Amino acid sequence: MFSVFDWEAMMIGIKSIASYVPAAGVDNYAQGAKFGKDEEFILGKIGSAFLPRKDDAQETSDLCVEAANQLFANNPGLSRDAIDVLIVVTQNGDEEGLPHTSAIVQHKLGLSTNVATFDISLGCSGYVYGIYAIKGFMDATGLKNGLLVTADPYSKIVDPEDRNTTMLFGDAATATWLGEDAPWQLGKSMFGTDGSGAEFLKTTDGAFFMNGRQVFNFALVKVPAHLNELLSDSGLKSSDIDAFCIHQGSAAIVDAVARRFEDGKAPEKFVKDMLETGNTVSSSIPLLLEKHVLNSSWKRIAVSGFGVGLSWGSAILYRP
Repeated sequence: MFSVFDWEAMMIGIKSIASYVPAAGVDNYAQGAKFGKDEEFILGKIGSAFLPRKDDAQETSDLCVEAANQLFANNPGLSRDAIDVLIVVTQNGDEEGLPHTSAIVQHKLGLSTNVATFDISLGCSGYVYGIYAIKGFMDATGLKNGLLVTADPYSKIVDPEDRNTTMLFGDAATATWLGEDAPWQLGKSMFGTDGSGAEFLKTTDGAFFMNGRQVFNFALVKVPAHLNELLSDSGLKSSDIDAFCIHQGSAAIVDAVARRFEDGKAPEKFVKDMLETGNTVSSSIPLLLEKHVLNSSWKRIAVSGFGVGLSWGSAILYRP
């Protein structure tokens, strides 16, 4: 008979996260000057002084490989042959999206041909969906070690002359190792979709369009309410949560959600860190987890991703 401790040790959770953020990029102050935007706007509304950009020769799979290689370097006890499943979260895969980017990453990483791979076509909500998708897949199949990789280089689709998007997005990739005996477990989760807002974030002929006002309003209405619903369903209060790691859409969005959640009772709990990365789409939440959560003394956090679809997902992560 298993004890609670034994059971939690066997549960699939987050063991480690690594990232790749290109060193090259765009000075957002220079972009701001081009569009008549001052420092107050860049830092207060956008939240990013620098936007990393991949090299023109780099494909999405190359960013994935960089992040995964860093994960292996950080965890010498994890062999490539031990990986059973690889999922890539991206809406901007290699070339024209066929074949699936995860198959290309499997080959470039030198993983076993016995590995299961597939892509998840989600944007800013993709990491929350992804960790539960890979956990469910592993639980159902008895697999032991999974890699969830995020990479969505919007530089491939953003028009540098579009002031509504070119000052927001940065390129990055992350790799998360999920397995047994993990220091962070996946708790209660909730998801949602509203396809009536599909036109607010879309690509047409390879060019990205965003209705910023509609996306801002969507986030402000949906995210605080969703977090409240998640806490209620989990039997928790906001005081039980050490930090809220929400998608870093922009400084304005994070600040507005923090003010709206429970009437701004604890805005300092909302982690904001996009000054040198920008909005990295599906990579923004794992970047926060890597930098602020994994090595912290926090015991329980909430994550929430929201964006393209419209789509949203929120969850509780906790130390057992």
